[in-house]
Formats: sequence, C-alpha cells, structure tokens
Amino acid sequence: MKKLKLQMQTTINGFVGGPNGELDWMMWDWTDDIKDYVTNLTDSVDTILLGRKMADGFITHWSDIVKNKQGTEEYPFAKKMVDYHKVVFTKTLDKSTWDNTVLAKGNVVEEVNKLKQQDGNDLPAGQAGIIVYGGAEFVSALVKENLIDEYYLFVNPTALKTGLTIFNTLPEMMKLKLTNSTTFKCGINLLKYEKM
Repeated sequence: MKKLKLQMQTTINGFVGGPNGELDWMMWDWTDDIKDYVTNLTDSVDTILLGRKMADGFITHWSDIVKNKQGTEEYPFAKKMVDYHKVVFTKTLDKSTWDNTVLAKGNVVEEVNKLKQQDGNDLPAGQAGIIVYGGAEFVSALVKENLIDEYYLFVNPTALKTGLTIFNTLPEMMKLKLTNSTTFKCGINLLKYEKM
C-alpha cells in the first residue's frame, strides 16, 4: 500500500499562506542540503495530488521551465514534475488540459484510498508513495479525513499575524509521532511526522 506524503512550507506559527494565499513569507534562496532532501523525497513517490485551485499554477510553472529553460539547474526537477502522474481533485472541471494528469471528481476518501492501493511505478516494493503539495483547502480536507501518512513540514523562520492553516478542520485532536527533524543551512527546519 502506498503512503500519502504531505510536503508543505509553513511559518513557525503554523500558517501555510497569508490571508489571501500570499507566499511572500517563504524563503526562496534554498541551499544545496535542502534541495537534495526535497529531491530524495520526490524520488520516493510516483504520483502527485493537487487541489484544483493550485493545479494550474503548479503544472504551468514546471511545464514552462521544461519548455523554455532546459539548460537551467531547475530543469531535472521540473522534468520530474511534468512527467510524474498527477491527479487533480475537482468538482468543477470536466476535463484535464495538462499532460500526465487526470481528474478525480468523486469522494476524496474513496479516491485517495483507491490511489493508495495501486502498485508503484519503477520503485522498490514498499517504497512507492504519493505526494501532495496543496493548496491549503485541499490539504485541510485530507487532514480532516486522516488520509495523510507522513507530514514533511518545512518551517520557515517567519511568523504571520493571520493566514491559512491546514489543521483548522480537525474534528478532534490529532496525535502525530516526530520521526525526523533537520536544520538546513538556509534557516529552514524540517519536521517530519507520521500518523500514530
């Protein structure tokens, strides 16, 4: 069975976006150690889940890099983002206009559990996974239904007065187990939690 992994940037006080989804609080000048960590995390999955609101910007961003900037440092990672199988959860779209992308229009619990039951592509048995990047509303729905197996929270050294969170829809307290914590040279800290 595949694990669903969340990779998300957060502030020290738990916001994943400003009140209107602003991301200007994120550190963009990553050092090689965090780039290597994210690359290894990405290599452990074969499927990307996205909410509809995030899908167009995310897919278009990486596709543009592949089409226009093949010689840049970002190209190998961008190529993975374009080539990986992507599932966009939506109630409003009727068809996908993106490469390697399908739509999931049913119940989120049923759709995610079906994906978790699939075999992994080109990964050793037991290592294939699914990763979700966002957005906040979609991730909140996954958190509420306790569908995320591993949380990779990249804590930026910033705080916001108010903003978007992914834990505001919990029906009750959620207990998680801290399995790794890493400080990167750029000042971001990774906190990895697993379901108990």
